[in-house]
Amino acid sequence: MKWKVAILTASDKGSRGEREDTSAQVIRELVEDEMNGEIVDYRIVPDEMDEIMAALIEMSDYHRADMILTTGGTGLSPRDITPEATLKVIDRQAPGFTEAMRTVAMHASPRAMLSRGVAGLRDQTLIINLPGSPKGVLESLRVIIDQLPHALQVLTGRVGDHSE
Repeated sequence: MKWKVAILTASDKGSRGEREDTSAQVIRELVEDEMNGEIVDYRIVPDEMDEIMAALIEMSDYHRADMILTTGGTGLSPRDITPEATLKVIDRQAPGFTEAMRTVAMHASPRAMLSRGVAGLRDQTLIINLPGSPKGVLESLRVIIDQLPHALQVLTGRVGDHSE
């Protein structure tokens, strides 16, 4: 089964073309290589609440992505608002993903506790906030990638919640 995945980068500099979006490339490679994902939408938006929310809604409701992976905007700076934008568009939270990512990442760097990423569900779309750095994306996504296909099967009704 091919999963439809959208990638959203929240970055003021990236949206102005001042920074190459290497984090999204890491996401693309892992999704395509390790979980048979197809990227159905990709965009970079500035760290603006309305723009992040609009992109998440469009990716979920119009492009019908099974999963949206965001990168950027999860730190402590005043412009880091990706988690808040995500919470405004999801119906339910799925905290296990971000708890696992932070727990494992903290073994490599105690600064991982500064990440405020959230995960949740908008209808049948799983949305997960990843850090903004390529290294953070790689480390975080590697922690959860094995569980994503089963989570998406349950979310989309392809398998029951407790099947093996």
